[in-house]
Amino acid sequence: MITTAAGCAAPAAVAGIPLPLLADGTPSLAPMLEEVLPGVVNVVATGRVREQSHPLLDDPFFRHFFNAPRQPRYRQTQSIGSGVIIDARRGYVVTNHHVVESGSEYLVRLGDDREFPAQLIGVDPETDLAVVQIDAADLTAIPFPETDRLRVGDFVVAIGNPFGLRQTVTSGIVSALGRHGLGRGYEDYIQTDASINPGNSGGALVNLQGELVGINTMIYSNSGGSIGIGFAIPSSMVRSITNAIIADGRVIRPSLGVVGQDLTPELAQAFDLQSHDGVLVTRILDGSPADRAGLEPGDLIQQLGDVRLHDTQSLRRALGLASPGERMPLHYLRNGQRRTVTVTLVKPDLARLDGAELHPLLAGTWLTNMTEHHPQAGRAQGVIVEQVAPRSRAAQAGLAAGDIISQIGRSPVGSLADARKAAASRTHELVLRIQRDQRSAFIVLR
Repeated sequence: MITTAAGCAAPAAVAGIPLPLLADGTPSLAPMLEEVLPGVVNVVATGRVREQSHPLLDDPFFRHFFNAPRQPRYRQTQSIGSGVIIDARRGYVVTNHHVVESGSEYLVRLGDDREFPAQLIGVDPETDLAVVQIDAADLTAIPFPETDRLRVGDFVVAIGNPFGLRQTVTSGIVSALGRHGLGRGYEDYIQTDASINPGNSGGALVNLQGELVGINTMIYSNSGGSIGIGFAIPSSMVRSITNAIIADGRVIRPSLGVVGQDLTPELAQAFDLQSHDGVLVTRILDGSPADRAGLEPGDLIQQLGDVRLHDTQSLRRALGLASPGERMPLHYLRNGQRRTVTVTLVKPDLARLDGAELHPLLAGTWLTNMTEHHPQAGRAQGVIVEQVAPRSRAAQAGLAAGDIISQIGRSPVGSLADARKAAASRTHELVLRIQRDQRSAFIVLR
C-alpha cells in the first residue's frame, strides 16, 4: 500500500521533501517514477555532413596533377538525446531541435528496449523543440499539468539519457523561472539544480505528481558536465509549440505590426515617461493590427495579454507564444495616460519575415522586401534587414539593421522568395553579401 505524506513530518534524511511513503513508511520517488519512466525515450538522429576539404583540392591544376578526387567527401554523424512521449495513441514524441537537426534518419528506443524508426513531423529552432512520430503500441505518455502552478522552490525530477546512460533520474528544485537573455531565441526557461548532462537534451522535467513541467534543453557549464545550473523549456511553451508543429509541421508566429526599441533612461526622460519598462514604438506597419488599433510612434507598450513587457525581447516572446487570429488586450502609455485596446493578431505579411523561417542562423532578425519607397530602391537589389536582436548570432557576425542582403552563398537575392530558396540548401553556415552605406561586404554566420 502506498500513502502520501500530506501533513506528516518526513524523516530528517529527506529534508522535508513531501515524498510518497511506501507500505513500510520509507519515503521514495519510486512509485511516481514507475509511472513516468516509460514515457521517456532515447532519440537517435543519423545523418551525413560534407567534410571540409583542403584549399588545394579546390585548385583544378592541383587536382589534375595529383589525380585528386573531385567528389566531395562525407562522414556519417550521429546525435543521441532524449525525448518524451506526449501522445501515446498517435505516437508523438517531443525532443530538442538540436538533437535532430543534423539527422536524416531517426530512431526511437523505448525504456523496454523496443526500437522504432521515427518520422520527423516538424521543428521549431527558435524554441529548440521538435516532434517525431513512431508507429508503436502500448506506449505511455507523460501528462501535462492542468494549470501552470510551478513556483521557485518546487521539487522537480529530471529524466533522460546522459552520456548514453539510459533512464537516469536526478532530483532538485526549481531555482528560478522566466530565465532569458541566453541568446537562444524565444526564452522563458525554468532553471533547476537537478543534474542535467549531455544526452539529457529533450528529456523530461517532472514534478512530484509525475506531470511534465518542462523539457530539458541546456546547461551552463565550463566543463561540459553539470554544475547545478540547468535549463528546461516550460510545459506551457512545449504544449503550444508542439500543437502547432503537429497541426502545420511548423510554427506560424503572428504579427502585431510594431517596430519598437528598448526604453533607455535617456529616452524615458526625452518622452517624459516615469516607467523604464516597455517597448517604445518607433514605427507602425500600414494596415497591421497595431495600425487598426490606433497605436502611434512614441507610444509605450507595457503589456500584451498576460505578459508584462520589459523590452523588445519580451514582446517577441509574447508574440512567439500567441497564434494568428488570437485576440489579446494591449496596454500602453500615451502622453502619460494608460490606455487599453484589443488587437487581433494576424499571420505575418509575406513581405516581412522572421529570419528564423529562412534559416536558424538568422534567428533574431526580421527581413523585408525592397520596395519602391525605400531610399536605396533603384541603386540596390535584395532584402532589407529590418531588425537584429542584440545577442543573436547575426548581430555577433556583424549584421545590422538597414543592411541589404544581395547574395546568399553564390545565389543572388532579389526578394524574400529568392532568399528562402538560397538559404534552404545551406546547413551549418551562411555566407551573406551585404550592402551598407554604398559599400559591399561579406558576412559569415556559423
